[in-house]
Amino acid sequence: MLLLHGYPESSYMWRHLLPEVAARGRRAVAPDLAGFGDSAPDPPGTWERHIESIERFRTAAGLDRVALVVHDWGGLIGLAWACDHPDAVSALVISGTGFFSDAKWHGLAQAMRTEGTGEELVASIDRAGFGAMLGGASRAMDDAALDEYWKAYADDQRRRGQLEFYRSLDFEMLGRYDGGLAALGVPVLLVWGADDPFAPVAAARRFERELPDTELVVVDAGHFVFEDAPEPCAEAVGAFLERAPA
Repeated sequence: MLLLHGYPESSYMWRHLLPEVAARGRRAVAPDLAGFGDSAPDPPGTWERHIESIERFRTAAGLDRVALVVHDWGGLIGLAWACDHPDAVSALVISGTGFFSDAKWHGLAQAMRTEGTGEELVASIDRAGFGAMLGGASRAMDDAALDEYWKAYADDQRRRGQLEFYRSLDFEMLGRYDGGLAALGVPVLLVWGADDPFAPVAAARRFERELPDTELVVVDAGHFVFEDAPEPCAEAVGAFLERAPA
């Protein structure tokens, strides 16, 4: 099982899910994206480079077919990787993300993508402001979690990497993957926060319409579903794994 998170989070988010996966007799690994947590930056921090890093990680870790679990930017990275490596994917768990070529950027993303504005934003952000932003999207963001997520902004190089990340992807670039997820033909679990301000439930409904063999679970949570509602999310994923192919 391969767990992929994204901006502005590290693999720390999966701490509630890992014990449930282990209890079901599955092995789970959560790569730490370069420059997001304890892993050093590996510039340039572009979307394409992060996609390439997942295949390098899978090969180095000796993983064959994986159940891929993605959230936020981890979805834009991981789902592209899945379409590029269809024989490596046995199932998908998707939360708090999109993968649509006609999507629109939310306000914060637009600011990050704008020359000058993005530089000012990442230069001015401090831990308190960052914590307030995350707290607005999560009901359970504690200091320990914030310490982990703040690592993505710990120095100037990491902050530049965030700008490179946002500016390297235009949603139109996802057009080459249209129909690719459905063509995988694998079971899909959608785990969504009812009050997600960045990826509303409408995105989950669209995945549900476009992908075969899909189950949707909506939990009482904001964007950080595995933080806000760890028990129902872990139980949903665990039950899904019982049905999904290894």
